Amino acid sequence: MNQKNSSFILLLLLLPVLMMPAVQAADTLKPFTSDGCSEFPDGIEGHEDLWLNCCIQHDLAYWKGGSYQQRLEADRQLEQCVTAVGQPLIAKIMLAGVRIGGSPYLNTPFRWGYGWPYGRGYKPLTDEELEQVKRLQSQIKLPVVKPGDSI
Repeated sequence: MNQKNSSFILLLLLLPVLMMPAVQAADTLKPFTSDGCSEFPDGIEGHEDLWLNCCIQHDLAYWKGGSYQQRLEADRQLEQCVTAVGQPLIAKIMLAGVRIGGSPYLNTPFRWGYGWPYGRGYKPLTDEELEQVKRLQSQIKLPVVKPGDSI
């Protein structure tokens, strides 16, 4: 056996060991964080936080992730929420932005499932993962922001 073949076999034998920490970390949900409306204003002049609550609720859904259908529903809820505060055109613009920029396949801090390590994609949460979500959600103190307030 030559040096190249033995190096390859050694790599194949070590690969499972090298991957173990990554597999283990894939099951751990980070605590919830929100940046508000991620690269988009939180409101309009005079009402700087007009739709911030909508974005925080949307971030909560994106943080925990899940299936493609759950993402679609979260995005529709964002659109409905922003429309409900009197901004239907902004709601359409935001919907387009999150549909494009919120993909779980982009390694961004606001991607679908950003609470999990990158690479999760679209996947329903297991019972164990739902327990992590429930435990961490119970520790979240979400602000209730009224138009004109700041967080």
